Amino acid sequence: MAPTIVRDGKFRLYFFSREETRIHVHISHPDGEAKFWLTPQIELAVNVGLSQTQLRQAHAIVSTHIKEIQDAWNHHFGS
Repeated sequence: MAPTIVRDGKFRLYFFSREETRIHVHISHPDGEAKFWLTPQIELAVNVGLSQTQLRQAHAIVSTHIKEIQDAWNHHFGS
């Protein structure tokens, strides 16, 4: 299951229940998707189909919602 954490415009932020232990978030958009590491800093891990503008927007959304994403991660996986 991939719980949705945030919807912001055309972007949906989520994570997969059984993937890897390093905190990260996936972002889907009608044009593609990306994955961002959250530690030690927000960093693009994977991009499939998003433009540079969309990646900047996605990065800004992750930055804006970082606390909410971390709280959702800790709630779902445990601290």
